[in-house]
Amino acid sequence: MTKGMCITYEVGAALYVNVTNRCTNRCDFCIRNNGDGAYGSDSLWLTREPTAEEIISAVTASLADKHTELVFCGYGEPSIRLPAIKEAVLALRKKGVTVPVRINTNGHSDLIFGTDSTEYYRGVFDAVSISLNAPTPEKYEEICHPVYKEITLDAILLFAKNVKKCVPNTYFSVVRQTISDSELAQCKKIASELGIPLRVREYISD
Repeated sequence: MTKGMCITYEVGAALYVNVTNRCTNRCDFCIRNNGDGAYGSDSLWLTREPTAEEIISAVTASLADKHTELVFCGYGEPSIRLPAIKEAVLALRKKGVTVPVRINTNGHSDLIFGTDSTEYYRGVFDAVSISLNAPTPEKYEEICHPVYKEITLDAILLFAKNVKKCVPNTYFSVVRQTISDSELAQCKKIASELGIPLRVREYISD
């Protein structure tokens, strides 16, 4: 396994930003189970986590007119690095970067920081994508193996409800191949009750 400092990589028209390899889940369907990179990128395993200054430098060097979105995702749970991400995004805004910014998160940041973390998102992100992945705590534990165990799903739903107040363009996602039709219907019901759109995505193997 080769490690390095691949901070940015392209996915379609978006520029993705890789800020950590740490994660509070060990999902059965995680793309990390299949290799060292994604979408043809170099290895996304980091020798160390980039500083806010390094994130700013990497984005500034890589961002081009063709990019329609800046996405914090990578090979780990980006919300673990919320303070550094916020510092970097606000600095990039001051430098004149206007491209929309999204975070792809497992929704654990309240658990990670031990408090309501949603104010970190206000004025930083234009969109928040939350991996719902399962309709019950039992199913979530079965396929995502969270370090926070059975309390995780309820925390995700509370986070989603609150972060939507800070970032109106908040939505859930589920991986279609990991749940049954009835479980998908339950996920749709949960999302509808919270007034949050649900996006069904396909399993990514590379």
